[in-house]
Amino acid sequence: MSYSQGPVVVKQGPGCLIQILWFIFIGWWLGSFAVSAAYVMFLFIVTIPIGIAILNNIPLIMALRQPDRLITPYGEVSVRQHNFLVRALWFIFVGWWLAAIALSVGYFLCMTIIGLPIGFVIFDMVPGLLTLRRS
Repeated sequence: MSYSQGPVVVKQGPGCLIQILWFIFIGWWLGSFAVSAAYVMFLFIVTIPIGIAILNNIPLIMALRQPDRLITPYGEVSVRQHNFLVRALWFIFVGWWLAAIALSVGYFLCMTIIGLPIGFVIFDMVPGLLTLRRS
């Protein structure tokens, strides 16, 4: 890459056909189990970080979708996150129920062939909705 080029988004993971086959045979039921397990983890204070980690990985669990990486001529870009206190308050008052609604809508859309791509986009948004995580 030359220095005259701008940032490049690098997509990772398997191709679309593999992702669709994974979702059809494994992802739909494994994703449902993972979401349920994550919300059970939220019942206990000690296991909340595990529940958040599971929900942050829902795109990977359901469709083998890796997060995109932003590469610039100066190296990979890391994004600064919001303050921990802001993220914790967001999670407690808004994030948990907003993520639950988004996961339900995304899961329903994935059960229809036409809504499958939109469902995957919603799953990609869940970590941000849950904890204000920036990609």
